[in-house]
Amino acid sequence: MPNDLKPNYQALSVSASESVSERIRNRLLASKTRHHANDNISAFIEAGELDELISEVEAKMRDVLHSLVIDTEHDHNTQDTGRRVAKMFINEVFRGRYAPMPSVTEFPNASHLNELMIIGPITVRSACSHHLCPIMGRVWIGVMPNEHSNLIGLSKYARIADWIMSRPQIQEEAVVQLANALQEKMQPDGLAVVMEADHFCMHWRGVKDIEAKMINSVMHGSLLKDANLRREFLTLIKH
Repeated sequence: MPNDLKPNYQALSVSASESVSERIRNRLLASKTRHHANDNISAFIEAGELDELISEVEAKMRDVLHSLVIDTEHDHNTQDTGRRVAKMFINEVFRGRYAPMPSVTEFPNASHLNELMIIGPITVRSACSHHLCPIMGRVWIGVMPNEHSNLIGLSKYARIADWIMSRPQIQEEAVVQLANALQEKMQPDGLAVVMEADHFCMHWRGVKDIEAKMINSVMHGSLLKDANLRREFLTLIKH
């Protein structure tokens, strides 16, 4: 049999032994798609692979606990911790990496609304991508629509915010991602996002300062250019 017609058993063997994380990563690399901690990679995950990924992460978490010299075999409190943590990471706290953007119904601005709308405070939860410690905070969103803007339901702001924040993040990048997602969806004249949060990488470790918070903002369009409009937004969210 000519060599070029022979089955490539070595390639088949490598493919069969490839972990699910390697399969997903290879798709990302083949398409030259960035996959940082706060990126969404749902388009590259096939049906059934999240369950496989949970099992893979569970095994790695068991190794971490073993390296921390915890007897998970006999300690009833930690026997299933590896799986609990794996499910928590993939299905809950980092779900925004592995699930597509939530469905958002858009409505035309039939009444030609052109007054400032403010939504918030929306409670958000994330995790610092440096130490995977919790970030707990609140977000305010200001929207200055125009007659061509798409309007979305009130709950959808919270759903999109949760989707963005449910990834390992740094706050400075999280608010930019949220603002960009809303700008693309709604196309308003102006948009503002302000976030205030507690960072447990400061509260729980390091300097252990429980009072420190971080506040930052992103402004687009008229809310960036019009000082009076920006002042109105910032004054109203204080109340």
